[in-house]
Amino acid sequence: MIHLRLTTLACALGAALLATGCAQQPPQVRAEPNYLDAARAPMLQSSREAVAQLVDRLDMAITGPGPVLVATVVNVNDMSVSAPLGRTLSEQYASAMAMSGFNVKEIKLRGDVFVKEGAGELLLSREVRDIARNHNASMVLVGTFSPAANYTYVSLKLVRTEDSRIIRGHDYALPNDRDVNRLLALPR
Repeated sequence: MIHLRLTTLACALGAALLATGCAQQPPQVRAEPNYLDAARAPMLQSSREAVAQLVDRLDMAITGPGPVLVATVVNVNDMSVSAPLGRTLSEQYASAMAMSGFNVKEIKLRGDVFVKEGAGELLLSREVRDIARNHNASMVLVGTFSPAANYTYVSLKLVRTEDSRIIRGHDYALPNDRDVNRLLALPR
């Protein structure tokens, strides 16, 4: 009888301790981003790596001496549509190419480039040669993105303006994390 009471008491105390331990779990607090984390942001790193892969072992003799233009990365399902993601990637690619020593021309500073509201600098295949000639560019970096369930697939190409030949290409994927979804303007 005493043994049964002690067992019952022990079980009751154990249950009380477990319930108290569960009730006193600290609330989950989301850590604020900081500058060190921002400098190592995975999206920045992947854009730099994509450009490094794109220009790795690039034979400059076949591209010509002129500058490079970077077009807005557009949605593969509708080439006339971009998103904040496409415009952000384009800016990051232009910076990475300039950091790699390429002569990258900022086409937003010129008035003769077709800019569609909300899409950025769209350089479609029929426009590439004329725009490049106006800017004396030897190459144009063009790209598309394609959002899927878990990843957004990105395809980059360096196109020689003289004959629209694809000189180099590189494909990669971005995870559809909170940042990518926000830049795609998709509901969370």
